[in-house]
Amino acid sequence: MRYKIPAQKLFVNNRKKFVSHLKSNSLAVFNSNDIMPTNGDGHMGFKQNSDLFYLSGIDQEESILVIFPNAFDKNQQEILFVKETSDLIKIWEGEKLTKEKASAISGIKNVMWLKDFPTVFNNLMSQAENVYLNTNEHLRAHIEVETRDARFVKWCREHYPIHRYERSAPVMHKIKAVKEIEEIEMMQKACDLTERAFRRVLNFIKPGVLEYEIEAEFLHEFVKNGSRGFAYGPIVASGPNACVLHYVDNDKQVQAGDVILLDVGCEYGNYNSDMTRCLPISGKFTNRQKEVYNAVLHVKNEAEKLLRPGIYLQEYQKEVGKIMEGELIKLGLIDSTDIKNQDPSWPAYKKYFMHGTSHFLGIEVHDSGLWTQPVEEGMVFTCEPGIYIPEEGLGIRLEDNLVITNDKPFNLMRNIPILADEIEDLMNR
Repeated sequence: MRYKIPAQKLFVNNRKKFVSHLKSNSLAVFNSNDIMPTNGDGHMGFKQNSDLFYLSGIDQEESILVIFPNAFDKNQQEILFVKETSDLIKIWEGEKLTKEKASAISGIKNVMWLKDFPTVFNNLMSQAENVYLNTNEHLRAHIEVETRDARFVKWCREHYPIHRYERSAPVMHKIKAVKEIEEIEMMQKACDLTERAFRRVLNFIKPGVLEYEIEAEFLHEFVKNGSRGFAYGPIVASGPNACVLHYVDNDKQVQAGDVILLDVGCEYGNYNSDMTRCLPISGKFTNRQKEVYNAVLHVKNEAEKLLRPGIYLQEYQKEVGKIMEGELIKLGLIDSTDIKNQDPSWPAYKKYFMHGTSHFLGIEVHDSGLWTQPVEEGMVFTCEPGIYIPEEGLGIRLEDNLVITNDKPFNLMRNIPILADEIEDLMNR
């Protein structure tokens, strides 16, 4: 294992939080993700189902977690099913989890082999009244493949059609949004590795290098320090490419005088960071570039002041929009006539700042959370305003990761340089 697994008490407490929201005499099932095929006999790297990981700490394929707090046999209130290894698997893939190791990680005493699941599950279903099934209900999810959870939902309903079924997703969205200290420590580690890589890149960027060479510098630093790599597809966007919000080609040569937008984050132990910084390729911003840069930084600083317990994210976004509106007027990008004639559903500022300011962050980069509930202490959000001016070939976005407290947010990226003058000084040492 290349990362340090959090203590089992995290996963024990997470399960207790989940159970506290269940109806009486309810059973819940969580499946690992599939290993997705490519072509021939190839497959993609394994990425665990975030809900299963959150509740168990198990980072292995073909695993099932069953939670049944009202089970008659107390030994069956929590059962973890894992894939039984063999000499053949050991030779080709290496060691898999033993029952003892899986129990040590998860804190679940009853660990069984996956082959025993159908028989045990049938016995439990004879006792349960309600069954909580897990699905991906993220607001931005676009799913075209049938997941292991989706197949299980179909199988379960076919074999047990008259049980009452409930959704686990609303419960998971609620409890996962508020982070425990162990989770914040993992995210801090991911942010610290992002800082190390960013400082490395400050000394590497110069006119003529390729965007993917910069990407490689980040990846080298991440993997060298125990990460599996990027938290998401990195955006290394120089000049006009920075005006493409999800630019991922990263194949252009950077040019003198341009600004490069780096939206890059490190994953560590399934927890994520999400950073954006903008650097002058030649080591110094032009007056106009710095003017836009400082406008974005001002919006970010003001937005952070709004992220307090009790505010709703929709209300927060409206307030950030008003701040951005003022900065765009100062930059000469919009005027009072634009505001007077604006469509309330798409305000004038959206021409240059068309995305949201913040999203939940955690085990997923766009983590689970309820936008219909107020912000709470312990939640973690990005804060990432931006201004994109295609006609000037300039896009600026600045992003940090913030833990909500009853005072001002705690910035997990507080050590990553962000002031324009500091960045210039570091690049020119």
